[in-house]
Amino acid sequence: MKPPCEIVVWYVIPSIRSKLAKELFELGMKQKDISEQLDITQPAVSQYLRDKRGHEMEFNPVVNQYIKNMARDMMDGKLEPMDLIPRFCHICKTIKTQEVLCQLHKEKVNIPEYCSACMGSESENCLN
Repeated sequence: MKPPCEIVVWYVIPSIRSKLAKELFELGMKQKDISEQLDITQPAVSQYLRDKRGHEMEFNPVVNQYIKNMARDMMDGKLEPMDLIPRFCHICKTIKTQEVLCQLHKEKVNIPEYCSACMGSESENCLN
């Protein structure tokens, strides 16, 4: 069984990067500069922009706004590279509170619909 953190690596982070790359591109940033800012390859940026990668998730308006704000702050030079980490983490935490990660986990992995181990209030019980 795949843990939810694997779903984050395979689907959530690429989807965030894709949306962020698109926002930066729409704001006028070149693919090469996007790749440097996000510390990914230029071909990866190209794939994000063409929906060849990172197109698995649709975000709600709150998450979309976080990503737009992040892109704007990057364009305005308000963010250092290390500032991107807490922004990404905040977006992931927001996604978790909306149970989007849990639903995606159920879709991608053969786990029962009643499972609440990763996001539910009973998750702490598994440690006992």
